[in-house]
Amino acid sequence: MNWFRNPGAIELLIVSIFLVSYLLFLLRGFRVAKALQTKKPSFWLKLIARLAALTLMVVALLGPTFGEARREVKSIGKDIMICVDLSKSMDAFDIQPTRLEKVKFEMKRIVEAFNSDRLGIVIFSSESFVQCPLTFDQNALNLFIETMNTNLVPNAGTDFGPPLRMASDKLLNDPGRTGETSKVIVLISDGEDFGEDTESAAKEVSDENIQLFTLGIGTDKGSPIQTPRGYKTDRSGATVISRLNREPLKNLAEVGSGSYFELNDEKNDVPRMINAINSIEGNFMDSRMVDVSANRYFYFLLAAVVLIVTDMLLISKFIRI
Repeated sequence: MNWFRNPGAIELLIVSIFLVSYLLFLLRGFRVAKALQTKKPSFWLKLIARLAALTLMVVALLGPTFGEARREVKSIGKDIMICVDLSKSMDAFDIQPTRLEKVKFEMKRIVEAFNSDRLGIVIFSSESFVQCPLTFDQNALNLFIETMNTNLVPNAGTDFGPPLRMASDKLLNDPGRTGETSKVIVLISDGEDFGEDTESAAKEVSDENIQLFTLGIGTDKGSPIQTPRGYKTDRSGATVISRLNREPLKNLAEVGSGSYFELNDEKNDVPRMINAINSIEGNFMDSRMVDVSANRYFYFLLAAVVLIVTDMLLISKFIRI
């Protein structure tokens, strides 16, 4: 038998209160019997029952455990890297309040949906950076998501190639995983890609058995891009209208053996994307030894309750006249 906790001040206090209270009760009984000149009270049966009940309650409080102490538990799951476009076009407001704010809201749903898998975040525009490495920590992920904005990365033209290669590298060369895992990349963007080797990067991802899913954010109508000085304009002074460009994202998903999904004011494919990723069978990640012995306090507590109820039902004359 093992114990969840060791005897301490609480148990000592309980026993002390019981003994002092019962001693005072007995002294009062003896004084009454002496004053009435009756026989000495008979209390041994009740005392034994109550001491047994107290002992059982203290044992229950200590948390006795039985059974196998440790067992090997195998972890099965997936590693998922989410690449988020933080180019200025993500500030477009054809989806309220903006494309990026809508993405951040949906990313928190994704984090919650994959709480048993490891997730990481790569942010990108013309360059890419790891914002959060692969982790099980949902609080950390949500904190990084909340701080995302389009000023975190240089904005000299969006390029899908670097974030795909960076996400692939983190999935393949992560020192925190000892076993094989199912690997997934999710790329979220409005589809404006000015890179020249995006398709070859997607092919490299596919060759490493990493499935690539893309999520397009935006509308066909589009909207201007808000800047501190007004709306963004081109070299001729005309207002730039940013629209969803589906085709590059669809091509990426096809090359990467994944699927394309869409998010706008009329369509939300995020639940479908979550189901599609969930359908990927998780592989063995690693194993660890955990404590699996069960706390059996309730057996002792139940026995104590039975003794207390029995004690209440049995009538024993304390003072005999």
